[in-house]
Amino acid sequence: MTEAPLGSRRTPRQRALALAALLLLLAVPLVAWDRMVRMPQASHLGQLPAATDDQIALAGALRRDVEYLATTLGERNLRRHSVLERSANWIQSRLETAGYTARRQTFLVEGKPCHNLEVQITGTQHPDQIVVVGAHYDSAPGTPGANDNGSGVASLLALAGRLKGLQTARTVRLVWFTNEEPPHFQTPAMGSLRYASRSRQRGEQIVAMLSLETMGYFSERAGSQKYPGPLQALYPHAGNFVAFVGDLGSRELVHRVASAFRKQTPFPSEGAALPALLPGVSWSDHWSFWQQGYPALMVTDTAPFRYPHYHEPEDTPDKLDYQRLARVVEGLDRVVRSLGMDLHH
Repeated sequence: MTEAPLGSRRTPRQRALALAALLLLLAVPLVAWDRMVRMPQASHLGQLPAATDDQIALAGALRRDVEYLATTLGERNLRRHSVLERSANWIQSRLETAGYTARRQTFLVEGKPCHNLEVQITGTQHPDQIVVVGAHYDSAPGTPGANDNGSGVASLLALAGRLKGLQTARTVRLVWFTNEEPPHFQTPAMGSLRYASRSRQRGEQIVAMLSLETMGYFSERAGSQKYPGPLQALYPHAGNFVAFVGDLGSRELVHRVASAFRKQTPFPSEGAALPALLPGVSWSDHWSFWQQGYPALMVTDTAPFRYPHYHEPEDTPDKLDYQRLARVVEGLDRVVRSLGMDLHH
């Protein structure tokens, strides 16, 4: 070791300040990890419990809906506008059969009518506080969209059936959005952006938004799960979990949802509140609600970071694991009920 010149030696106070600065520098990554990555409760580990009769029945219903969307209807977007219209009509018919009154938000894109569909469970104590759960029903050009996003649409329809007749303190809205996929993603033609903008114009108090996005593919194979950038070192390498992903401003909501899911649902889950610019973090309808200052997150199997058929013609119903998707839907049912009754935030 080379001794420092006499004039450069630090006083005890300077050494203490330097040590404090070093400790602070080392603490910054730990604080960032704590705020962005660490979630409350613990994810389920090990084997899943045996499927219940309800889960088996739910899995069958999810499969039938995904098959109708991806096989009977197929590609659903503006370049096949008649199919997009049939999709909206089918969703509305399903909701009316379940006893709901479905409302439409209709707007023109390229001279063609496009529709968001909404049903509402009005809160009994604080109806002005609104929880939105949404899924887009269009598919990317050239793909039948079984996982992206037939899985989200089917899951939201299942939630609508399970929540019918529920009394909540807050208002719960279930919304099926159009035009999430390219070339309309993050443009004024995007259905969820139209919806969120209208909500802000009306002064609506949306306290939570959950976007159900590409939810049905799971794998126990090591290396089946990828991540953007440094996240690769922080999360599991097998794609057997559901993920809750928000931006930094939605951190509290991510924690609340992850905690509610993990407390009651024996299924692997991960969560993160991350910078919106990180690849994948903003890739769904929750982005639209961030633009209006609302807390929002995405519920997903992580799409292209796991699913090998993302935005491909091979995104077909046979690729999905409906038994696991059913368990996720059960967990989301409990999460939505919790958010609907949570008056402490």
